[in-house]
Amino acid sequence: MGKPEMIRYGIIGAGLIGKKRAACLQPQQLSLVCDANPARAESLVAQLGHGRVAASPDEVLRDSTIEAVIVSTRHDSLAPLTLQAIQAGKHVLVEKPAGRNAAELVPLIEAERRHNVRVRVGYNHRFHPALLEARRIVDSGALGPLMFLRSRYGHGGRLGYEKEWRAQPAISGGGELIDQGVHLIDLARWFLGEFPHVHGTVATLFWNMPVDDNAFLELKTASGQVAWLHASCSEWKNLFSLEIYGRSGKLQIDGLGGSYGPERLVHYRMKPEMGPPETETREFPSSDLSWRHEMEAFEHDIATNKPSSPGLQDALAALEIVDNIYRQNNTPRAA
Repeated sequence: MGKPEMIRYGIIGAGLIGKKRAACLQPQQLSLVCDANPARAESLVAQLGHGRVAASPDEVLRDSTIEAVIVSTRHDSLAPLTLQAIQAGKHVLVEKPAGRNAAELVPLIEAERRHNVRVRVGYNHRFHPALLEARRIVDSGALGPLMFLRSRYGHGGRLGYEKEWRAQPAISGGGELIDQGVHLIDLARWFLGEFPHVHGTVATLFWNMPVDDNAFLELKTASGQVAWLHASCSEWKNLFSLEIYGRSGKLQIDGLGGSYGPERLVHYRMKPEMGPPETETREFPSSDLSWRHEMEAFEHDIATNKPSSPGLQDALAALEIVDNIYRQNNTPRAA
């Protein structure tokens, strides 16, 4: 069999995440880059040494040589641009949370089915090596039936953080809950399943902004498994921690590399006589390959015509939880 044809991409949004996505592409794959700030698109193209700057998203979507589009813009543009790309017959990798609220995703799901394209939502944390290994261990049954998990994720912001677009609800759709919190919700669903019982508190405890800087969640499955989640942008030392508890053992994942510290997985195995568990520690010192692994999964979706996971249905489920918690807290949202 011959080698499958190389997929050609357009990128809409040339900020930090757009750059990470572009770095995963071969030079021949990138056709056009577009950004609301043309200078940023020009900078990315110059940095890569390939691709061309597009004057508008429409130019990217009209290009018949482009098979797939990466949408890595601010939250208020994610759903509209994804819908336009789907209607143009393009496969789409859209950054999380894919929209500002669940209602924005409903027309995308129907459009994806109607146009028979693949839409993957960029929850790249599922592709970190420690989390992939945790998924393998859970699937093997080594932890036994899962009981609960708890996770914390946070950063400390930066000077002027309260003036950035993430602090403007009409653009972001919310605060820390919809920013880093949706990663925790996605991971909790990945390991435990659906959460018909949702309770949470959001608060603005430090930053002078109209959105939340801390979110505290209690999510419960129909069978009583619980996820305790805390997302914070007043976490003065960047932190990621996820603990998964089964009847036969526990997994603890710490760090994501870089400023979040080394990525590490500890497997605690319960002994028949109980007492101190057997402990196995693995470290993953390589650079963050989650972006590349996620891109490979996206291209596999396209090649096999396989529904993406996480896809729009996963993003919808996460945003329904976000919407529920904001309603519980009477939090004003973007329309």
